[in-house]
Amino acid sequence: MSELGEGEEQVGSYAIYFAEGESLAKQKEFKKAVESFTKALEFQPEDKPCLVARSKCYLQLGDATTALLDAEASLKEDKNYHRGLLQKAEALYATGDFEYSLVFFHRGHKIRPDLHEFTLGIEKCQEAINNSIGTPDACTLEKVGDLSYFHQQDIMNKKKATKLQKPALKSAAAQTKAKVERKPVASEKTVKELLGELYADKEYLEKLLKDPGLATKQKDRSIQETVEGALTYLDQRTEFWRQQKPMYARKREKELKRYKPSPTRFITIRYPFWSRGQGPDQVKQVMKTLEEIDAALQGGDAEGSLAQAEKALQMVLASNDRDLPNKAEFVSSLHACIGSAQLELGNSEAAIQNFQEDLKITQQCNLGIARSRALDNLAKVYTVLGDFEKAIPYFQEKVTMATTPDENSWLFHELGRCHLELGNYDQAKAHGEKSLTAAQESSDLAWQLNACVLVAQAEAKMGDMSAAVKSFTKALELAEMLKDEPSQEAIKKALQDISSPAVQVVQEDSKGH
Repeated sequence: MSELGEGEEQVGSYAIYFAEGESLAKQKEFKKAVESFTKALEFQPEDKPCLVARSKCYLQLGDATTALLDAEASLKEDKNYHRGLLQKAEALYATGDFEYSLVFFHRGHKIRPDLHEFTLGIEKCQEAINNSIGTPDACTLEKVGDLSYFHQQDIMNKKKATKLQKPALKSAAAQTKAKVERKPVASEKTVKELLGELYADKEYLEKLLKDPGLATKQKDRSIQETVEGALTYLDQRTEFWRQQKPMYARKREKELKRYKPSPTRFITIRYPFWSRGQGPDQVKQVMKTLEEIDAALQGGDAEGSLAQAEKALQMVLASNDRDLPNKAEFVSSLHACIGSAQLELGNSEAAIQNFQEDLKITQQCNLGIARSRALDNLAKVYTVLGDFEKAIPYFQEKVTMATTPDENSWLFHELGRCHLELGNYDQAKAHGEKSLTAAQESSDLAWQLNACVLVAQAEAKMGDMSAAVKSFTKALELAEMLKDEPSQEAIKKALQDISSPAVQVVQEDSKGH
């Protein structure tokens, strides 16, 4: 039985680290997710789902080369493992090797033609290749030229010299017409989407270039050259952005916008009493600054967001209550912004201090929504740092403020995860069951799946293998309903690892009775 216990411990450790990695990846904490997947691979070095999951994280971190190595490792034992083929194709695409990537998308499509990812991958590779080298239509060959070379070499040389001079004889207007009538690099809708605010500049420059009076004078021709250069630059940028984000990616982004954001991301600000455009001038100014701070952070400029938030905090603290009503709420929001920026920069202690200051102000001023935000941020930062004991009280207090089954489902799940990490397996199971009940009330299959896996892991750690098999089986059914293939593979692996011990336990129980 000692050997069996060691096997259960190994399976449990792998499952915990793998689940932790998946959770961190969903929170976009890709560096920490890589660490968790690496720990999981220490227990099962050739686990294919884990290798693919880590490869995805490396890809998100911009390390396409290492991502490719993990993808290839997942194919070592099974060359037809479709998830490995898909990930290798994605990694090759990220390195810019579109042709080779296309080969693996096709290879995967032959094995699993039902998976839409392979079809979309083929489309995006073909589009990227066309964006890089152009389509056959972009190159038109004309039946023009001097064929006298085959008869009289000297005549050919003279005519060749003449033809070389002809382009210089074209008028500036003709050159302008040729440039204006050039084949667009994409549809106007696509160009507008890619250029964004620059599209208005492109339209103005094109109208200016069509002005017949532009090339009549020498000084106007220099303006014309400048305009043409600007348009060429915009065309090059459009081509580049199309290659970096082809139609496949843009369609996928639109699909993802329909889904609600993950409740595990850090919340930065909730705007105080007034909406933008109302209230005193100073209130409007602070509201606008808060939006800019949040936009900078969401855009990846954590340093800029931090600097602007600290400056705004000094300005708000120096203001009087008459010019800036609800001053305390603005101060708490700015502490939340500073904490989020500090966390992005890796300064966890500074982040915690600002989140705690945010909570202190919201408690003193009875700011309900802002208090919920502060509790959320503190609970999650301690979870990310692995200090689960400190995270639990904040999650528990936030549960008392939850008003919907959606909130309860993920809050109870997070509490259960904390208890599982601390070895409180009975508490982990209890909270997992509460999470499952709440998720069933809201008909949220994804959170039902998460809750079932949590319950199964707790049961396995408690030694109740027969119950763990039932919970994992229920989780597998949910994963199949959601068409979540990575989860299906991970659950099947867990079932395979614990099924034999479960049978032994059931047999021993039956003998005892």
